[in-house]
Amino acid sequence: MPHYHRSSFRTFILMMMALTLLVIGRLHATSNSRPPFNFTWPTKKASEVEGDLILGGLMMIHERQDDITCGPVMPQGGIQALETMLFTIDQINPILSSTVGFTIGAHILDDCDKDTYGLEQAVAFVKGSISNIDDTDYKCLDGTVPDVRNKVISGVVGASSSVTSIQVANLLRLFRIPQVSFFSSSPELSNKQRFEYFTRTIPSDHHQVMAIVQMIRFLKWTYISILYEESTYGIKAFEELEVLLAKNNICIAVKERLVKDSGVAGEAAYNGIVHKLNSKPKAKGVIIFGSDQEVSGVMRAVRRNNLTANFNWIGSDGWAGRLLVSEGNEPEVEGTLAFLPQAHPVRGFDNYFLSLTPLNNKRNPWFIEFWENHFQCRYPSSPPTPYNQNWQRTCTGREKLSPEGTEFERQLQYVSDAVMAFANAFKDMHQTVCKGQRGLCKEMVPIDGSELLKYLRRVEFTGLSGDRFQFDDYGDGPARYDLIHFKQVSTGRYRWLRVGEYHSGQLKLDENEELLFRGDQVMPPESICSRPCNGSQAKKYVEGEGCCWTCVECVLYQIRNPDDETQCSACPQGTLPNAERSQCLSIPEVYLRPDTGWAIGAMSFSTIGILLTFAVLGVFLQHNDTPVVRASGRELSYVLLSGILLCYMVSFLFVLRPTDIVCGVQQTAIGLCFSVVYAALFTKTNRIARIFRGGKKSAGRPGLISPKSQLVICGGLVTVQGLILLAWLWISPSVAKHVHPTREDNLLVCSSFTDASYMMGFAYPILLILLCTVYAVVTRKIPAAFNESKYIGFTMYTTCVIWLAFVPIYFSTVSHLPLRITSMSVTISLSATVTLACLFSPKLYIIIFHPERNVRQALTVPTSKASIRHSKNNPPSNNGHTQNNGTSEAEPAKGLIALSAVQNQLLPMTSPSGDQQIQSQLLETEVGQDNESDLIVNVMTSGGTTSASRIQLNE
Repeated sequence: MPHYHRSSFRTFILMMMALTLLVIGRLHATSNSRPPFNFTWPTKKASEVEGDLILGGLMMIHERQDDITCGPVMPQGGIQALETMLFTIDQINPILSSTVGFTIGAHILDDCDKDTYGLEQAVAFVKGSISNIDDTDYKCLDGTVPDVRNKVISGVVGASSSVTSIQVANLLRLFRIPQVSFFSSSPELSNKQRFEYFTRTIPSDHHQVMAIVQMIRFLKWTYISILYEESTYGIKAFEELEVLLAKNNICIAVKERLVKDSGVAGEAAYNGIVHKLNSKPKAKGVIIFGSDQEVSGVMRAVRRNNLTANFNWIGSDGWAGRLLVSEGNEPEVEGTLAFLPQAHPVRGFDNYFLSLTPLNNKRNPWFIEFWENHFQCRYPSSPPTPYNQNWQRTCTGREKLSPEGTEFERQLQYVSDAVMAFANAFKDMHQTVCKGQRGLCKEMVPIDGSELLKYLRRVEFTGLSGDRFQFDDYGDGPARYDLIHFKQVSTGRYRWLRVGEYHSGQLKLDENEELLFRGDQVMPPESICSRPCNGSQAKKYVEGEGCCWTCVECVLYQIRNPDDETQCSACPQGTLPNAERSQCLSIPEVYLRPDTGWAIGAMSFSTIGILLTFAVLGVFLQHNDTPVVRASGRELSYVLLSGILLCYMVSFLFVLRPTDIVCGVQQTAIGLCFSVVYAALFTKTNRIARIFRGGKKSAGRPGLISPKSQLVICGGLVTVQGLILLAWLWISPSVAKHVHPTREDNLLVCSSFTDASYMMGFAYPILLILLCTVYAVVTRKIPAAFNESKYIGFTMYTTCVIWLAFVPIYFSTVSHLPLRITSMSVTISLSATVTLACLFSPKLYIIIFHPERNVRQALTVPTSKASIRHSKNNPPSNNGHTQNNGTSEAEPAKGLIALSAVQNQLLPMTSPSGDQQIQSQLLETEVGQDNESDLIVNVMTSGGTTSASRIQLNE
């Protein structure tokens, strides 16, 4: 009687859980099994091979059926997979026996592609493996471990479908039995926290999903439908597809589930699915992630509804290459592209399988069913099945399987690799644990599943297919896929052909294989809802559709918003749409460039003015001490020439590209150059006016008329302008900026050009111009029309006319920048030219063309023209001259006294240098007496004719 330790309670709980799962599976199977026949179906069978270590096998021998537990036999994924497992064991046992001294056996069961039935079958693996859960839990009274009579399953190969593998993995995990699946590819099974003991030789569907999306992108499909089976395999794949398609801007038109776990769908259900697909006729491309049985139902519905030409399929490994789908549905399946985990034939298996018969294959209890299904006959004394009742022909057993009549499963390599993985793990574990001992040592009887799992995950070998194999970090097989294509190779003859591969994340098509779609079309069918809009169009989505839209043209000066393709956005100021109206391009900056006609004209005019100014300056410097230069007030003349030169040079500032510094210089230079010119002119006209106004009141010399005083007055006037400009520059500095008078303009200007702010700089020069003009008007009645005053007056009148013409031009050329700036430049240059011409040309005329007049001469007083009356209060002088008109000698003296008074008034005007030698400037003088106390003196000088009236003799 065994003695149970305290840990036995845990084992008891685990057994109860397994039994509960068994009961649930049994009840579910019973509820779904309502056979219309009077014999037991399905008959539980097992394929067994003797060996020292037993591998369990869970194969999809029969199809899934809704009204009964198991459907008809599965030739490819069932019988061929089972035989592959047996064939691989046959190949490796001789090697194991000779090297390590033990062999591998098998105990293979049928799950009928149902998770509940498969779970029920898997309980058989657990019955003999309870000792795997801490065999020290069971001990006899004498302390020895009891013998376990049931077969201990060291590992399980299978199941085929992901949903069944999930159920079985949950059970086997409780008993620490490693499991290696060959067809279960659901991404969910990569979670090793949930499925610690699960491993698989086939890659995860995560990689297949990425391959499918790359294929869709290659076909340039943007609007597709998806059908996925109602299982972990289909649902998980669809979830990943949905995310990855969205990232690649590929839209899903229809998404429908194919019934699987909840039963088997009827024809009406498949008809409904096909009609939903057809409701989106623009979605020609359809992805089907499902098993062959469900996809076969879809293809039959397509044929029934005469919609063969409406769809093109992208298949998954669950149905790609399967005869169940394509046989009888060739036109419907034509053009399909599908991915299969890359596999090569298991060497020697084809010959092995084709040599099998019911007579020589007794270890496969389902082989007779396969034989009957393949040859459509009833084998003698075979047990009844729901599918061999109507076959009248009797099988002889001498029929032969032929290569032409047998379609081999393409992925049998993964079954063989699963068995090889266990065999290599057993061998590696034996070498480590048994330390070279032949046969199984006690440490491997029974095998510790958790230890075996470590060796299993680390195996690396070359399989019977010739491919190198090892598991990845998630316990999955290497991600390698073949792209296969179902096409018509000759009239009425179709085949699945390899046309490319997906490896290391890259899709590669074979150059030698051509893609042919339905009707021998080389170009793939179009599967888009709406064509892309032009760059000038925005999308207006159809309500309820994420991928269907109409294109709306954006209006003038708008482009499609780069961040929101449903909106049109106006281009910012200073930009315009390009020809395609796909982006906004900057409008070229417009400013007065040196190479434009406007600039060349203005600079040419200014250059001539500068040369003329330097020419005048040179003449004046050369004749600096001559009477004409001295009489013109040479100090103020040089100031005036400097201002004129600045006016001409300002024009060159206008052709520089506006920057903040350039704009600041322009802001101050324009007003300053005018201030220099008109401050000098104002000083001249003010001096003339004061002299003659003072001459009428007194013979004394007016104040502040010396050259130094004149320079101080002129400098003070210019300083006022400088202070105004500095304050303006401080308060509102001119900066370079872009302005847009019209939508298509992009003017780069100084900010002071955009408004009337330049009036701040012009206000003071305009005031000086007005004052100069007023003085010119006041001095216009000077006797004999004093030449200097006359020329200043003409200068000021012309300047006023120029500026009156400039103002309307300036304010009416806001949108024509070159014209506006050129007009200002020309106005400044014209003002300088008028000043230069009117004030300096008369002097240059005398200096250059009449140098004889530019000399000092003695003063003469013609007696014939003078009538001098004696004054009682002023006795005659001894220095007087006797005139021939009989006047006294004292009268000439009075004339000289009067002339001396004229000298006191005229010399400051005609000789700003202060020279008291009037003789050097006088050409002719008339002296006359108005009354006893006043004299009238007319003086002709080198500068022209002047007059001074009412000279009081007593002064």
